[in-house]
Amino acid sequence: MRLMTCAVLVSSGVLIAGLAAAGPPAGYGQPGGEFDISLSRVPTSDRAAAKALKPPFQSTPEILAEGKAIFLGRGTCFQCHGPEGKGDGGAAKVLPIMPRNFTNPKFNKVRTPGEMMWVLKNGSLGQTGDIPGTGMLPIVGQFLNEEDGWRVLLYERSLGEAK
Repeated sequence: MRLMTCAVLVSSGVLIAGLAAAGPPAGYGQPGGEFDISLSRVPTSDRAAAKALKPPFQSTPEILAEGKAIFLGRGTCFQCHGPEGKGDGGAAKVLPIMPRNFTNPKFNKVRTPGEMMWVLKNGSLGQTGDIPGTGMLPIVGQFLNEEDGWRVLLYERSLGEAK
């Protein structure tokens, strides 16, 4: 299948790049915003190191509040993932794959914090060859420092925890 690069400018001024396929692969536009969560977005060569990464601090109410503020503010995560992290943000309508639904409790069981950090650092642009690219660009190192990346991903993971 032939893939073409495309880009979308969202209202926050952040450029979101993705891949548009000549014909959508299985799973594109799948209801619920999930594209087979069992498939890692981290390339095999980087996966063991990514899985071994651990947050430098514990998930406390203060850290989660800071992560939420980043998610809803300068991190602009809500633009695609929605204000509640359900993958239904305003920009989601123009992406080829719906953004991750962080409220899905199954996600935390199959993806580690280290894999999520890898995606925050490298984006999800189809690097594995198993999953088409999404609109997720590298955020850590460009828009957020690594500590703020850990804060926001701990907040995202908290959305899928049983309350």
